[in-house]
Parts: sequence; structure tokens; C-alpha cells
Amino acid sequence: MNSDVIFLDGISKRYDKNDAFVLKEVSLSIKKSEFIALLGPSGSGKSTLLHIAGLLDVQTSGSVFVEGKNIEKISDEEKTFMRLSKIGFVYQYHHLLQEFSALENVMLPLLIGGISNKIAQQKASSLLCDLGLEDKLNSFPSELSGGQKQRVAIARALANDPILLLADEPTGNLDPETASLAFDDLMRVAQKTEMSALIATHNYDLAEKMDKKFLISEGRLLRQ
Repeated sequence: MNSDVIFLDGISKRYDKNDAFVLKEVSLSIKKSEFIALLGPSGSGKSTLLHIAGLLDVQTSGSVFVEGKNIEKISDEEKTFMRLSKIGFVYQYHHLLQEFSALENVMLPLLIGGISNKIAQQKASSLLCDLGLEDKLNSFPSELSGGQKQRVAIARALANDPILLLADEPTGNLDPETASLAFDDLMRVAQKTEMSALIATHNYDLAEKMDKKFLISEGRLLRQ
């Protein structure tokens, strides 16, 4: 367990005591540099598991360990810091701030983390260039294609050098070719830092590119 970036130990989740369990005793360990695909139909619990792994939701039972640290034993302030500094999030919809340029969107988590404006600008620029957006730094979301917007969202998720990337259908709104290119860029940039990733997807072609595949079925996690 101590070698895991994150370890989910017997996670069960229901939203009300009268509801059925969305997740049933799910256990999953993710090692350094591992890319893991999370498969399953809509409503199967993929997003719930990602939210628990990302410390955005609380399990009904079971434990979450990040770098060997039991999340239940740390303060809310420590959890907030951990979310900002160790975990990156990418969603199906980019959620970019429309009034900010691509560069400014990527700078935001760095500035929130206390990085100086100069260094934040340099790092954000480098990430966007790595993702093929060197000519779009000052473009606003309304001026970008769907694939470009998602690349900006990926850069923003990677800005604080997280140890774990959590992505919920990150290419779900893109056509197959654009999705494949965006995902390849994500893997290439993430692997530079030996980052780990848990990626929920319906796209089996993308899942095949990852180290392991798991299916959520009736609340259980099954290795594929």
C-alpha cells in the first residue's frame, strides 16, 4: 500500500440510507506512472468513484489512502491542499473560464497555489506549447475548437504537477480522430512526470492504450 499513489480500500457508497449502493466494496491500487481505464455504462458509478478518489465526495464505508496517508485522519485544510497540489481533474466538458485566455486559464491553479505571476506564466505557456497550442496562448475559449479547449483543460489539470490525474470522459465530446489525438497528447505530457491516471471512458480504443482496464458492473469493480 505504501508504494501506491492512491489506494481505495473496500469503498462502498450510497447517497441515502434507503438507496441501493452505487459502489460495493471497491478496492483499487494505482502505482506510480500507471494509466488505468475505468469502463462502464452511464450511471454505473464511474463518476462517483472518481469523486471519492479526488476527495470531492465521501464514501459510506471503506478508506482512501493517498501516498499511504489515510484521508480520514487529515484535516479539511490538508484535504484542500492535497486536491490542489496532488490531484488534477479533467472533465468531459472543459469548464474553461470564458473571460480568460487559454494562458490565463492554465495560470489560475498555479496562482491559487502561491506561484508568482512570472513563473505561472512561463509554466502555463510551456504546457500549452507541449500540447500544440503555441499559437493559441492569447485566444479565448470562444475562439478555440473543441479539441483545443480540451487541451487547455488538460494543461490546466497538469499545471501543479499532480501525482494523480482523474479524468471523467475527457474526450467524450470530441470526434474519434480528435479524441485520439488529444488523448495521445495527454499521455505523452503526463508520462514525462511519471504521473498516474484514472480515466473513466466509454471509448474502448482509448482504454486499450492504458496499462489496466476495469469495469464497474452492479457496483463491483472487475478487472478486464
